This record gives sequence, structure tokens and C-alpha cells, in this order.
Amino acid sequence: MQAARKIKRPGTLGFSLIELVIVVVIIGIIGAIAVPRMSRGAKGAADSAVTANLTVLRNALDLYSTEHAGDYPTLANMPNALLQYTDSSGTVSATKTVTAIYGPYIRAVPKLPVGANKGLATFTSTAPAATAASAGWYYDETTGTILANCKDSETDESNVAYNDY
Repeated sequence: MQAARKIKRPGTLGFSLIELVIVVVIIGIIGAIAVPRMSRGAKGAADSAVTANLTVLRNALDLYSTEHAGDYPTLANMPNALLQYTDSSGTVSATKTVTAIYGPYIRAVPKLPVGANKGLATFTSTAPAATAASAGWYYDETTGTILANCKDSETDESNVAYNDY
């Protein structure tokens, strides 16, 4: 018996033009789906950062208020009241003393991650919608309200103004 031999025909090596076109089209479709999703991810990350930073600041203010008989730090005393030690009247001290036993409540004031005031970690008492003030955060010392200092036109992916967070 003679073993069957495979005979190779010339031109059968490699891929056909149709196969290559199909692969390129599939890669294009995958790219068209992936690129917009990745760009939305960056915007969503900034939105989440605003929420997280506000949570940190609000929790620090709530703890300060609890330890200071319901009072909030004054605008002039921010951010030192959150970053350093305080006594029961709110007087700030760089070191812990016999009377300055409260705090610090945060290690650093977070920077605003979005909008025209992006990167600022300062406070203002001017309402966010009315100003383009150079401050990252709006703070009302009478109520302890803290918001992102952004204009009404600066919104997240869901079209919610950052200053409404």
C-alpha cells in the first residue's frame, strides 16, 4: 500500500482578502464600542470624585459640629479648624494641648476635581451659581452647608449641576 501524499497547490498559503477584510471590520466595530465607553469613564470618575470629596468634607464638619455644641467653624477659621486641633470654643492650635483636644478632622482639604475652579481647595461664602470666584468650595458657616463652587452650567453626565450635589 502506498501512503497518500498531500499535494500542496500553489497560492493556498495565507489568508484570502475576504478573511482579512472581515477581521478589520470586526476590530473596527470593537473599537467603535470601546472608545466612547472609555471617554465616559473619565467623566464619571470626576463626578465620583466630587461626591467623595463632598462626603469627606461634610463628615468632617458634622464631627466638628458634634464636638463643638452644634457650632460650625467660621469661614475665616476654615480650613484650619478641620486640619488642626481645636478647643471647645473653636480656637485653633497647631498642637494638641490640655484644652485643644478636638480634631484634626481631615488631613488635607480636597481639591475641586471639576469645573472652572478645578484644582482649588479654598472656601468662599458667595453662592456657587452666582459667582466664578476663585475658590473650590462654597461654605455656609451658619448651616454647615458645603457645596462644589461651580456655575449652574457646569454639570455631570446626567446634566445635574455640580453645585447641587
